[in-house]
Amino acid sequence: MTQTLTRMPESTWVDVCPLGRLLPDRGVCALVGGTQVAVFRTSGDALYAVSNWDPFGRAPVISRGLVGSVGVEPKVASPLLKHTFSLETGMCFEEPSVALDVYDVRVHDGMVQVSTA
Repeated sequence: MTQTLTRMPESTWVDVCPLGRLLPDRGVCALVGGTQVAVFRTSGDALYAVSNWDPFGRAPVISRGLVGSVGVEPKVASPLLKHTFSLETGMCFEEPSVALDVYDVRVHDGMVQVSTA
């Protein structure tokens, strides 16, 4: 019996913007591997990246949402129908069966980067 090994693609990091241009509690939209990704910097300087697609409003608007928290968990509220999503897990607080995709994000040489894998 022959066994086939599947290799996971290596992460490719895509530059979004210099860290200084990403304002606290605001989002930006970036095209990462052909997908719109919403990138946020919180007032505590934590970075998060989630899908920019609002599954309820059916529009690419999450990057324009309001950043806040539910307890200690950071969240973003969609500007359309106000559904709120965890920036850590992507889960919708009002409809836990719905979630945004979550992406790895980092700062490298002063540049905010999002992973394609």
